[in-house]
Order: sequence, then structure tokens, then C-alpha cells
Amino acid sequence: MAATTRVGVFIDGANVAMNGGYGMRFDVLREHACRDGGRAVRLNAYVSFDPERAERDDVYRRGQGAFQSSLRDVGYKVVRKRVQWYTDETGHRYGKANVDLDMAVDLLLQSDRLDRVLLLTGDGDFARVVAALQNRGCRVELVAFNNVSQALRREADLFMSGFLIPNLVPVAGPRDQPPWGELGSRVRGVCYNHSGKGYGFLRFLRKVSPGLWITDTRHPESPYTSVFFHDSQLPDTVGFQQLPSRDLIFEFELREGDNGGSWQAVDLQLVSGGRTVGQLRSEPEEAVPGDQDS
Repeated sequence: MAATTRVGVFIDGANVAMNGGYGMRFDVLREHACRDGGRAVRLNAYVSFDPERAERDDVYRRGQGAFQSSLRDVGYKVVRKRVQWYTDETGHRYGKANVDLDMAVDLLLQSDRLDRVLLLTGDGDFARVVAALQNRGCRVELVAFNNVSQALRREADLFMSGFLIPNLVPVAGPRDQPPWGELGSRVRGVCYNHSGKGYGFLRFLRKVSPGLWITDTRHPESPYTSVFFHDSQLPDTVGFQQLPSRDLIFEFELREGDNGGSWQAVDLQLVSGGRTVGQLRSEPEEAVPGDQDS
């Protein structure tokens, strides 16, 4: 019998929530982490908790209790970091609950029994930790949303924006809309090709799948789908000069093409990344990043 991949998931809860991952579905994350038949050995969610506030704020106490219970329901160990309150030289009182050290120590200690680590944070301080895990034989995959350290992205074996994982965070639109990837649904993807003549092509992940590396949508085993879009559907803050790009993530609706043809993307909304057209025009041409994937 083939050995099962041992998987560990480590989530910096505050970093994720503050950078676009609020409302993330932890059951979907677990499914993504174990997408190729892997076995979840460690599922650690690091959260801050303010006992002082909990004593005086019933809504906060009940909300935190319900949230942490929901994590445990889908198999996560909740690691609570107590908020510590300090007063600076001006008399201003502030709270801190940094989970970085706790998370880094657990990653290093628990990695001996793991084959793959899924790390959820955008904090560049973890770049050295990632390198240490790799040196111990672990494959390290990174999932994050906004404000992701470039050094951390480069160090990881695989980076995927959490916005692109089907159903990980809610999409815009009514609750009764078709499921992700079906005609009429809203999905998220990136522009991988632009003609420069008023149209381009977006790529989105249809479903959680082992074959994330098969990005060529022409491949029969690719979990991705390609859809056409017209520049008129781009939001005002994005110009075609910025395309293609892996850093610009769009949310869009899937509609039937003209005369019943192939699907097309309409009502594109920028979800993450990029700069405005005005910022783009004010910078030297060589400073503009672009994804030339075709």
C-alpha cells in the first residue's frame, strides 16, 4: 500500500483575517490541504483572545466561543494567545498578541512527522522558518490573501492566493446563485493572456484538485478553465496595459457567449493586487510588473 502524505496546516488567524481572509471556511481549507488523499496529522489555528474584554463584552465572548468551537468541529486545534496590555510613554494603552513565535516553534517541533505543511500567513518573518522546514524534508505550501511578503512567496514550494481556491471565502452575489464554476456563478481568476486588441483570457480553478500544477487548460486533466473577456468588462481601476498578470485577481460572472458560444466573463471586479491606471502611468515603463504567461 502506498504511503499516505502526512499533512500539517498552520494558520496565523489574525494575519489572515486582517488581510482579506475574514470569513474563510476552514473545512474547505482542510479539503484543499488534503486534496491528493493526504492525511491531516496537525491542524493548528492560532488565534488571539482578550480575557479582559470577554469579561465585559458578552457579544465578544459568545462570538469568540462560537468561532473557536466551529474550528474544533472540523478538527482544528485552537491555540489561543492571550492579549497582553501595555502603556507607552504617552500614556496610550495598547494590546499585543503576537503568535509568530508560538507558531514557528510548533512548526519546527512538529515537522518531523509531516511530509507537507500548508502555511497560512503573509508575514515575511516566516521565510526563514520555511527554509528550515524544507531542509528537514517538508514540502511547504503557502496560502495567503493580501499583503503577502514577496520573500515568503519565493521561499515556499507553492504559493496560491486564497481568493482563487473555490469556496474558501464567500463570493459576491445572492446565496442561491449557481455553485462555483457553473454557468451563472461568480468565480475568481487571473488574466493569463491579453491580445492588446481589446480582449483577453482569464483562468480559474474549477475545483480543489491534486493537479494544481497543470495550468494549461487544454490539458485533459487540468482542473482549470479558461474564459474570454472583453476590455469593456474591466473595472475602471484596471487598464489593459497591466495585463496579463498573476498578481491581479478578479471576481467575475460566467455567462454564455454570444450566439450560444463558449463561456465569457462579465462584470469583472478587482479583488486583490495591482495599482490604478493613474499610478501605472506615473511610473517608468520598466518598473511595471507583468505576467507574460501565454
